[in-house]
Amino acid sequence: MKANKTIILLLSIFMLVSCEDSLDLTPISEETSANAYNTTSQIEAALTGAYESFQSSEYYVWDNILFQDVRSDNAYAGGDNPEIFTIDFLNITPTHSRLFKHWSNIYNAISKANLVIERTPEVEDPTLTEERRNQIIGEALFLRSFHYFTLVKMWGSVPLITESIQSTDPESVQIPRSTAIEIYNQITSDLELAASLLPDTYGNDASINKARATSGAAHALAAKAFAQQPTPDYNKVLEHIAKVESSTANYQLIPFGELFDGNHYNNAESIIEVQYLGGNEGNFGPQLLLPPSISGDSWRKFVTPSQNLLSAFDAEGDVVRKTASIIFEEVQWVDEYWGNTAGSSIPFSYKWKNADGWASSNRQYLLRLGDIVLLKAEALNEIGQLDAAVIEVDKIRNRAGLLGLESDRKSSKDALRQAILDERRLELFQEGQRWDDLVRFNQVVSTMNNLVEIDLRTGNPVNYNMTEEKIFLPLPQQELDRNPAL
Repeated sequence: MKANKTIILLLSIFMLVSCEDSLDLTPISEETSANAYNTTSQIEAALTGAYESFQSSEYYVWDNILFQDVRSDNAYAGGDNPEIFTIDFLNITPTHSRLFKHWSNIYNAISKANLVIERTPEVEDPTLTEERRNQIIGEALFLRSFHYFTLVKMWGSVPLITESIQSTDPESVQIPRSTAIEIYNQITSDLELAASLLPDTYGNDASINKARATSGAAHALAAKAFAQQPTPDYNKVLEHIAKVESSTANYQLIPFGELFDGNHYNNAESIIEVQYLGGNEGNFGPQLLLPPSISGDSWRKFVTPSQNLLSAFDAEGDVVRKTASIIFEEVQWVDEYWGNTAGSSIPFSYKWKNADGWASSNRQYLLRLGDIVLLKAEALNEIGQLDAAVIEVDKIRNRAGLLGLESDRKSSKDALRQAILDERRLELFQEGQRWDDLVRFNQVVSTMNNLVEIDLRTGNPVNYNMTEEKIFLPLPQQELDRNPAL
């Protein structure tokens, strides 16, 4: 198995041709590439390697929180890493090391998915049934779509690579960018095909059904993509959400606290989640965020919830979600937004509850029903069905122990739109959603420029100087240097 995984990884890296400068680009022997994917076990191993990118790529481990929550109005950088402060202050340049790291890691994940999509139809092993063959292709299509959705939200126009690159010639590897519309068209068409190939469940084992792409996961992601694309198609959003709701997987909202207590993973609300088990299969993210009493260390932590976010929780009287999402603790370091003296009580991001020495079993939901319910409310509101939209919002509010929306917040499409955006903020903090939501609601520039966050060292507000040009990240300089077509 270890040898097979090595072959898979090496072939994937070679086909992508987008890794470190020191990478040896000598082609793998014809014998290896010809024989590596002839059996059911080999193609299943390749698919497992494609899923593994959710754990090996730092973007999906915790940098999605940096680029979504820290870059927005939800959190401060915290910590002591200068590059994370540039994310917080919206001063990200093409030489920022995290840009190239995530660009290369995500394209590597796409190359793994492409390989599975291409090779699975060619496997002649009689143990591979046609049903399972279709499922494998559907799973790989979902994975490729998920990664392209990540890329297009981060960078807008990016190269669209749907076939393995088998040559290092410039015309093969210097691929220009496709438009965002072209990327979204590929994502949504792939997801609709994937949904037709995938089952609602793989049986009765939740640890399998929540770990792998299902028809419900494909429909949920398609709904998000149709909403996020440059011109949203809210009728398609509702069409795909209806398929999620009718799935025999029977997705249900569960008590909010159970979503994040560390004891109820693979639950009824989860559509798909990263299966961290702890130990060698652990999540290092919680160690970076949790307070000393939980993490067992004493250094300053990252992703500190903002004054503005705490005010939003308190203004809503939202005790349930605030308590599940944020914890306060007195610390010995100086935080420039919360007291500016040692011994101040400051908030910590708390949806992960256990650090376990950099090897936590705490998980990140890739897709969950609470997000989809609020997306349904958004779509209904945008097509003029305000009463139906309010019903969906109130499901989420009631689950959080809140009363339904007051009359002034549902009196018009604009008022309800703002209420939905506000609800998503409190529901989805620390889940890597806020920046995308602000972009989709066309509020990211105004929100960041109107944000008043006081640096207590100077008494002055932070000037975020947000512009339309900063909505998408700059292309990584290393990739610009190697690919003139960009």
